[in-house]
Parts: sequence; structure tokens; C-alpha cells
Amino acid sequence: MAKDIYIGEILKNEEIQLDYFLMKVSLPAAFGQPLPGQFVMVRIAGLAEPFLGRPVSVYSYRLRKSSVEIELLYRIAGRGTQILAGLISGSQLEIHGPLGLSYTIFPEKENAVFIAGGIGVAPLSLLAEHLCKTLCFPSGQMTFYLGAQTSSAVVGLDKLSELCYNINICTDDGSLGRKSLVTTMFQKDIKKYDPVNTAIYACGPRGMMKALAGILKPAQFCCQVSLEEKMACGTGACMGCAVAIKDGEGNIAYRRVCADGPVFNLAEVVWE
Repeated sequence: MAKDIYIGEILKNEEIQLDYFLMKVSLPAAFGQPLPGQFVMVRIAGLAEPFLGRPVSVYSYRLRKSSVEIELLYRIAGRGTQILAGLISGSQLEIHGPLGLSYTIFPEKENAVFIAGGIGVAPLSLLAEHLCKTLCFPSGQMTFYLGAQTSSAVVGLDKLSELCYNINICTDDGSLGRKSLVTTMFQKDIKKYDPVNTAIYACGPRGMMKALAGILKPAQFCCQVSLEEKMACGTGACMGCAVAIKDGEGNIAYRRVCADGPVFNLAEVVWE
């Protein structure tokens, strides 16, 4: 896993929905290929503020002749991302990564189910693209559940429609798709899936993950989740993103989301 810092050039940085931005960055070929679930720490080259980088999941990846291009899907959530949103094409970034552990692929599973809340669509889109285009996993056997608070917070549909035939959309206010929580929508469909032959991948707010854990516990599905936590260093040195995990003996241990994750087995995470 590479942990170098690269200078990247912004090729585009467009607002695709209110407060949601899609940034394309060109990087040296040495950056390599990020795996689904990995992230980067982003800082503006040459600026002292903000001092700490911002963690952003890799949304897509393309290999060019002498460079690589990655896309970063992010939401304005504070001072750092607000500054990022104001950058124009040609601006330079410090990109630290790719960082973290990726989702584990189970090629023997017949069905792949993705459950995303809000900006959690980003790492799951890269995973769906990897399954479909790299591993030739049948699109008809991939099902995506995408939830958000309102229609203006639903992002990534263009890309998903090219990868998955089965996309289920819901919003809290009913402004797009079904009026429902994404976990409630999935729970109504859960009998469609055989736990033995189904791999579930999720990313979203902590409340969504906790609800999903309660739904899946009796059925014993294989489910991996990418946790969304605030990070300072991105490499595990500061311990600022530690979460409680049950180890193999059922004891409580603490793991760093940035270095030991961000992907974990859902059943191992302590949600209380």
C-alpha cells in the first residue's frame, strides 16, 4: 500500500448537486491503482490553512499513458471542504495515498448488494465498477440501495446506471424514489437474498450502519462496511479515529479507522 504524497493537478471541480462536488485530479503514474474502499488525504498545495488534510474516498480511477486520474466525490461539511470547493482547474493538491484497507471481494458469491447513505455512494461506486468491469461480475446480480435525506443529496446516479440494473432509491422526505429510510427499504427485500450466496457492502452515516447491524444479525449475512470518521493524519499515528471492535474472542479492542480500516466486518463493530 503506497503512502507517499503526490502533487496532483485539478482537471475539473464541479458542483453536481447543492453542496456536492465532483473533482477530477491528474496524478503521477507512481500513485498506482487505488482499491475499492481506499481513500486519500487531500491538502491544498502551498497553503498553510487548513493544516490537516481531508479524507476523501476514491470515487473512480483511470489509467492514462503517463499518469493516472482519480475522481473524488465530496460534500461541503466544513472549512476545509469549503476551500476545496473553490478551487479551479489547474490548481494543485497534495494527495496522500492511497490509504486504508479495501473491501474484500468474494467471487464465489452469486449476489452483490450495496447499501449507501448519502456520500457513502462514493466508495461503493468504485467497488461496483471494479466488480463489473474488472472481474466481469454480472450487472444483473448487483443490487444497489441508495438513500439520502432529500433529492438534492442524491448523487452518483449517472455512474451507477451504467453498472447496475437494479437501483433502488429512497429519500427521507419522499422527494425522489420511495419515501423511506434506506435500511427499511432493504429490510423489506431481505428475503430475496440467500445469506450463503450474498455479499453485502455498505457505507453511510453511523445511524444507518447501526440499524443495518440490527437487521442483519439474525440472518448472518456477510457484510463489510466502510466507516465514516473524522481523521487527522490518515495513517494511524494520532489515534484520533479509533473505534471499538469485538475481537475474535469477543473482547473489546480499539482499531484505527484510517489504518486498520476504513473497511470492517459489520458484525465486529460495537455500535453502542
